[in-house]
Amino acid sequence: MSIPIQQLPAGKPTPALQPVSRSNWGLTALPPLALYIHFPWCVRKCPYCDFNSHEAKGGLDEAGYVEALLRDLEHSLPLFWGRPIHTIFMGGGTPSLFSPEAMDTLLAGIRARVKLLPDAEITLEANPGTVEADKFKGYRAAGINRLSIGIQSFNAEHLKAIGRIHDADEARRAAALAAETFDTFNLDLMFALPGQSIEQALADVDTALSFAPTHLSCYHLTLEPNTWFYRYPPELPDDDTAASMHDAIEARLLAAGFDHYETSAYARPGHRARHNVNYWQFGDYVGIGAGAHGKLSFPDKVIRQARYKQPAAYLKAVAEGNAAQIDEAVDLAELPFEFMLNALRLSDGFPVALFSERTGLPLNTMETALNEAERLGLITRDFREIKPTEQGRRYQNQLLQLFLG
Repeated sequence: MSIPIQQLPAGKPTPALQPVSRSNWGLTALPPLALYIHFPWCVRKCPYCDFNSHEAKGGLDEAGYVEALLRDLEHSLPLFWGRPIHTIFMGGGTPSLFSPEAMDTLLAGIRARVKLLPDAEITLEANPGTVEADKFKGYRAAGINRLSIGIQSFNAEHLKAIGRIHDADEARRAAALAAETFDTFNLDLMFALPGQSIEQALADVDTALSFAPTHLSCYHLTLEPNTWFYRYPPELPDDDTAASMHDAIEARLLAAGFDHYETSAYARPGHRARHNVNYWQFGDYVGIGAGAHGKLSFPDKVIRQARYKQPAAYLKAVAEGNAAQIDEAVDLAELPFEFMLNALRLSDGFPVALFSERTGLPLNTMETALNEAERLGLITRDFREIKPTEQGRRYQNQLLQLFLG
């Protein structure tokens, strides 16, 4: 999330990156590997949601989808054979529509096919209204060790305004169950909601803190294309009010002992989301399930994959032995921007050496752009690290534009 209160002053044109070619490219080691699993169904699609989600009508074939996921994983094995999986994230949609028994079968099948590290972080997304105490205990027994709950707000009127299916009581109950069942869990909150005041946004944060979560995600509500809200926009707080909400939320969470380590993420010490940090550090990830995306590195290329979005098309493709709708090599000239798009989300920035380790390119590929970003006060850097300044975090879109080729 970025909050462009105003545009940066006009300066000289966006600097071009140095030419990239095979002659100056090469990975010295493969990055850590994660596994993302997409569950495309939900009870009802929210009006602000642009994710690949479909209303579950006529029930779910849990066994059939789990079998398809494991086949999908098997088809992908030659691409990463022998590489250990560091984290698993089950996202959606609403993965908590699936039973603990289905998750147990899925995780057992994954362990039988890949090398899953003993301390792997395994996260499940859940929505209030689709959870109960026995269900949470079943997920924990299946091996899920981290929960992420889409609360969004504890205010009944705001939940209604953004089309959530749960009410305020269900939100509190889900958060309490998470605290009882899991040692580490995340609560998702949104701010700049229709009719929301700064005091109400902070009330949501304070309610969330009362459940002692180890991680909080605080997102600015944005109107994304191809959503109901984009076509029929509600009246939202203006940019200055939204920026003030962001600043007030950050101050409240810092005072509560949280680290604002990424654009929208806050964590207690030792509880950063390892799966997401791998994304932001330009690590690799296998994506299985309808609409899932993946990125995989090889000594001679980096590839992107995307699965068929529609569940029926995905299931058919898996049965035919090829679930990937898109499977293509990334243009080397795009790697610097893709790396910076992720790494500059982190408040700590990144070690200088990480750029070459993850892109296979020398850092001087971006020297002109880095100099300009530094001149504008958007980054600080030395021989050890490069990190966004407070201004760079606030004007993130403008910062990233400097790294477009």
